[in-house]
Amino acid sequence: MISNTTGTSSQTATPAADGGGRRTRKAGATALMLGALGVVFGDIGTSPLYAMQTVFTADNKAVGTSADQVYGVVSLIFWAITLIVSVKYVSFILRTDNDGEGGIMALTALIQKLDFRSTRTKVLLVALGILGASLFYGDGMITPAISVLSAVEGLKVSAPGLKDYVVPLTVVIVIGLFAIQKYGTALVGGLFGPVMTVWFAIIGVAGATEVAAHPAIIKALSPSYGAMFMVHHGVVAFIALASVVLAVTGAEALYADMGHFGRRPIHRAWFFLVFPALTLNYLGQGSLILRRPETVSNPFFLLMPSWSQWPMVILATVATVIASQAVISGAFSVTRQAMQLGFLPHMTIRHTSEHEIGQVYVPVVNWFLCCTVTALVIGFGSSASLASAYGVAVTATFMLNTILFLAVARVLKGVAPWKIALGAVLFLTTETAFFAANLTKVVHGGWLPLLVATLVFTVLSTWRRGRAIVTPNRTALEGPLRAFVDEVDALRPPIHRVDGVAVFLNANIETTPLALRANVEHNHTLHKTVVILSVMVEKVPHIPRSERLVFDDLGHSEDGIVHLTARLGFQDEPNVPRILRRATEHPDAGEIAGIDVDSVSYFLSRIAIVRTGAKGMRSWRKRLFLTIAHNAASPVDYFGLPADRCVIMGAHVPV
Repeated sequence: MISNTTGTSSQTATPAADGGGRRTRKAGATALMLGALGVVFGDIGTSPLYAMQTVFTADNKAVGTSADQVYGVVSLIFWAITLIVSVKYVSFILRTDNDGEGGIMALTALIQKLDFRSTRTKVLLVALGILGASLFYGDGMITPAISVLSAVEGLKVSAPGLKDYVVPLTVVIVIGLFAIQKYGTALVGGLFGPVMTVWFAIIGVAGATEVAAHPAIIKALSPSYGAMFMVHHGVVAFIALASVVLAVTGAEALYADMGHFGRRPIHRAWFFLVFPALTLNYLGQGSLILRRPETVSNPFFLLMPSWSQWPMVILATVATVIASQAVISGAFSVTRQAMQLGFLPHMTIRHTSEHEIGQVYVPVVNWFLCCTVTALVIGFGSSASLASAYGVAVTATFMLNTILFLAVARVLKGVAPWKIALGAVLFLTTETAFFAANLTKVVHGGWLPLLVATLVFTVLSTWRRGRAIVTPNRTALEGPLRAFVDEVDALRPPIHRVDGVAVFLNANIETTPLALRANVEHNHTLHKTVVILSVMVEKVPHIPRSERLVFDDLGHSEDGIVHLTARLGFQDEPNVPRILRRATEHPDAGEIAGIDVDSVSYFLSRIAIVRTGAKGMRSWRKRLFLTIAHNAASPVDYFGLPADRCVIMGAHVPV
């Protein structure tokens, strides 16, 4: 950490084995699959609301309703879902995780761990990973806005007189969605899972009913119809791809949310329920358009019986709220991974599950998205307008994900070159076509997610670069801990010792806390009892109390200087005073046994980063780096420290 006052570090640990029986494990798996339905598949599961409609009614109005065109569009949608979601993401990429975490930042982490023949190749791949994560944030802003708007716009079909209330109602729903995020994806998924189960069942049945009445539409599942549509309709078909891709938005969120539920529940839910329901609904919409071309204005709602349209507006609104959850949860996961990889400073993160480390809530990200999504709803005013801004960021992320995945598969898993080449041809050809088609939207709103991605990329890369410059400078200032303690012990006359206990927090167990060094060099004193505390957060929910504390007297126990390592699970509260109380009762407590924790003084190390004319970063990036560092989360609240007993000391570090 650059402006580190925390003293925390993360380690990988093997989760404790589940002691429950088969019934408990089965119930847990079912709950995770239900939760995945409520969180992971909301985005892609509600795409039938607007994908088919947009193909025929957006700017590309030249797409007609003749049999060959409708069959071609349905075929393209089906095979886009099959190749990108079923094959690439669910069958392959979900198998590539970083300690259970998914998303493009997980692939970036794996890239950083691998050895490439060319350093430039590795640097380029990491940069592509950062760009992909940045594009994901752009997608995360638009998805909730377009999803909820498209559902509430169903009022224009069932109750045209209420059309003026669409935007205000959407704003209220969006704010309510972000307000409940603090309760965690486990609760959100538990609430939303049953609703999405009903949603997929209804849209599947609605589509199947239409297909049963006009089974000829099943021919559209043949890839030949999609190919013929592209060949015979040229430019029109190419532009239509920009709308077809709306059917697969949410695939990247699906991967990013893997840390919340795991691969297996997502895999089962997709193939057992989600994929069949989506296929049937798109087939049903295609059949309806063939029979009644005027239904292109809103084929999803018009596919439903007239008596059910009001209930479907309500259900669709709830479902699209859930759709937004997939991207929001993914944004939390990507942010957490970016912090772990050193692309963002420490921010407040709350773990919301007793069992899954990936289930997190990031308040800053949550309310930033809330504000931006609300602004988009008010600014664009309709899902049709937002559709023009949608797709560019999504398709670019697809391409970057494929590139990183193929690199990891080749280097980490040793996949044969011919298989890598086949994957590149199959996936990149499809995704490049989608991306190129969406470039036609840039002037109509597609610039927005690209602008957001550019800003986020600048922040992530600036923090990463600044950290690479500052960390060695800080480590040099800190110096080895044992050597420093030996130097202090060898001082003649001995350093003055004052009554009391001082606790110095430090993330690196090998180096000297800057606050300790500054106290000795400037105040020429030490407390009679000095505790250097490092808090290590491991990737299991809880660490048994008997294994939490590790003492090291640094060879100077008689001088009252000890090092204490506190090992915590990600669900264990990092309350330092409480940790210290337990340490005083430990059999190995030694010098700190029985101390009065309420009278302890806490010394925090904080560096003041000084902007210099040194090479390595441009002046404006140095200013940005300093701004980010100044807004990092405060460790006082995070560690539950009494503010009136904290002393912050440190040093100036150049950048």
